[in-house]
Amino acid sequence: MTDIEDHQEAFGKAFNAGDADAVNAMYTDEAVGMWEPGFPVYGQDRRDYVVKFLKDRKPSVDATVRQQLVVGDTAQLVVEWQMAALDENGRPELLKGVAIDVLHKGEDGYWRYVVDNPFGVSGPWTAEDENQG
Repeated sequence: MTDIEDHQEAFGKAFNAGDADAVNAMYTDEAVGMWEPGFPVYGQDRRDYVVKFLKDRKPSVDATVRQQLVVGDTAQLVVEWQMAALDENGRPELLKGVAIDVLHKGEDGYWRYVVDNPFGVSGPWTAEDENQG
């Protein structure tokens, strides 16, 4: 995605379509995903995680960029998101959080994640957890 303003929408479309190749193309080769707090995933392990997650959990995400800071070829996004997915037992669950993401604009003009941290300032919380607090 060459326009940072459109990046989150393009990511959401690919993610919601279950298109692992398109999702993985939105990351740099060395990118890290922190999809489970405390367990960073890099490189091929990160790519494999995306494939398995989209296949097994059948997620659908809705996200809104709350803050965007761009300096040259680096951007930080603060993104509020909510995701419907299947848990490890195949039961529906609703997750939400506030992500802190860092992207890099490559020589080809495309913005790609370097850091994808969906629980950057939150959770992970299920809807049930939030209702109890």
